[in-house]
Amino acid sequence: MSMSDPIADMLTRIRNGQSAGKKIVKLPSSKLKVAIAKVLKDEGYISDYSVETNANHMEMTIELKYYNGQPVIEKVKRVSRPGLRIYKSKDELPKVLGGLGIAIVSTSSGVMTDRAARAIGHGGEVLCTVC
Repeated sequence: MSMSDPIADMLTRIRNGQSAGKKIVKLPSSKLKVAIAKVLKDEGYISDYSVETNANHMEMTIELKYYNGQPVIEKVKRVSRPGLRIYKSKDELPKVLGGLGIAIVSTSSGVMTDRAARAIGHGGEVLCTVC
């Protein structure tokens, strides 16, 4: 069965896993999902991630992070979606919670945070916001 928005599925699995108090969530893997997980790990929103090959498909495992029993990720929202792509220039990239959160942006130099994209002078597709 094909999925129309695999990134939204990834974010929903993370959101549901945290609301259920799970330590890990498993989901199908892709290069873009691995790049998003790397940004989330580098920014401290998840503990770790790994990719395994099972039979004929790749599976990603994400270790969720909690602080004092509360999930580190308070809110994660998909911005650009298959029905409405959102592209922003370097000057128009959103600041989430005045810089306390991050926007994950897909640029020509790879997937990175809004701060990193502004620093190198690139705009791109705003995939999601995390705070």
